Amino acid sequence: MRPRFVPTVLLAGCLAACGGDAAARPTPTTPPPSSAAAPATGGDARVDLAGRAAQALDHRFAALYTLDSPGAEPRSVVATVAVDGSWRVDIPGGALGGTADVSVVENTDGVFQCALASATNPVTPGCVRVAEPGKRIPRDYDPKVHRIFRQWLTVFTDQQAPLSVAVSAPLPGAQGSCYSIDSISASLKAPVDVGIYCYADSGLLTAARVSFGTFTLVSTAAAPASVTLPGPVTGGVPMPMTSPEPLPEEVLPSGSPSAPAG
Repeated sequence: MRPRFVPTVLLAGCLAACGGDAAARPTPTTPPPSSAAAPATGGDARVDLAGRAAQALDHRFAALYTLDSPGAEPRSVVATVAVDGSWRVDIPGGALGGTADVSVVENTDGVFQCALASATNPVTPGCVRVAEPGKRIPRDYDPKVHRIFRQWLTVFTDQQAPLSVAVSAPLPGAQGSCYSIDSISASLKAPVDVGIYCYADSGLLTAARVSFGTFTLVSTAAAPASVTLPGPVTGGVPMPMTSPEPLPEEVLPSGSPSAPAG
């Protein structure tokens, strides 16, 4: 099965749409094979993860990932963190039960859920403000995919967070160090998705395996100065994560003639 978008075209398109000058930026590069991955060395894994997460919070990038989710075709997710700190994550199949493509964007005005046009859903792109800057999206409208690139990093830097961290064998395609994350108690809900997270020395996420799928880095490019919304801000309602309710079947009014018997 092939990802839903062509990787190089998608990353170049996002650089242009997110506010960067794609022509002035380097050609996206493909990471080395998984044999280049190396486990974390020395020290406590919890401390080491906190250091990687701090690097990740400061790292600016544009990157293309393949997301393999159970029961679905692979998807091409683009994550961008701009020089000014604004960020955007484009998520194919991120809403309406996987039938609508969305982008989650944060800038100084807030956090936005944006509808993206696709071949199967040719909508007019538009954005709805769903949270204050730095705040979480309400659960009904939250695709979660964007959290792995921003919001969960602050949890990883907090060594008081109720997490158990151990060095892990690298995931296929990973670079840098990989960490197995779990809750410290079966009675406590983990503040992040438990799983395996892999980071390069720069702080770039290179692979992850979490509840909603496995991320693998495909290519990277330089970060744009700022990201832009893919459409105008509207006063509408954001798209829910669940599939829309089917329309009720038309019911003939009482007294309508019935079809002739065969």
